[in-house]
Amino acid sequence: MSKRAGVLALQGDVPQHLEAAAAVLGGDRVLEVRTPKDLEQVEALFLPGGESTTLSQLLDKSFLRVPLTSRIRQGLPVLATCAGLILLARELEPTPHGRDPEPLRVLDVKVRRNDYGRQADSFETVLEVEGVGKDIPAAFIRAPRILSVGSGVQVLSRVREDPVIVRQGSIWGLTFHPEVTGDHRLHAAFLRASGLLS
Repeated sequence: MSKRAGVLALQGDVPQHLEAAAAVLGGDRVLEVRTPKDLEQVEALFLPGGESTTLSQLLDKSFLRVPLTSRIRQGLPVLATCAGLILLARELEPTPHGRDPEPLRVLDVKVRRNDYGRQADSFETVLEVEGVGKDIPAAFIRAPRILSVGSGVQVLSRVREDPVIVRQGSIWGLTFHPEVTGDHRLHAAFLRASGLLS
């Protein structure tokens, strides 16, 4: 049976990631992940953008936090965008209101939430991404900023001096939303690197 990819389907840009992954793999190989049993059935996972505090709470309510952390530490390939990246971070810079989500601490980066401004400050740009392409569209929507990366983290793309795509082994972290642009090359590159796409 062909390996399958999942999309964490608790909150956020779930339909867009499902559509992008299905366009690359085929819809029969893409699952919505809402429970630990769902998680057991996938060999790669997309963590969509959304609201990071809500997503963190839903991980606990769905009993996914512990098995998800365990599988990522064991090598499950994960591509996390925006709020998904915040959830994976080793450290979050505290925000003034003090209601930050509890991250999984599996990706060696320090992140500041919503650092590119409010919804009205959202913007699109084109990125050069190592090993993927020189014209990858990227939508930054209330995006987090990566403040620092550990020695084992590779930076695949930057906007000015800021890392916007990082990779640590089988974990990919993106500060923006590739799923809303209609360009599926980043999804394909991740699935190819994860062994799900030839």
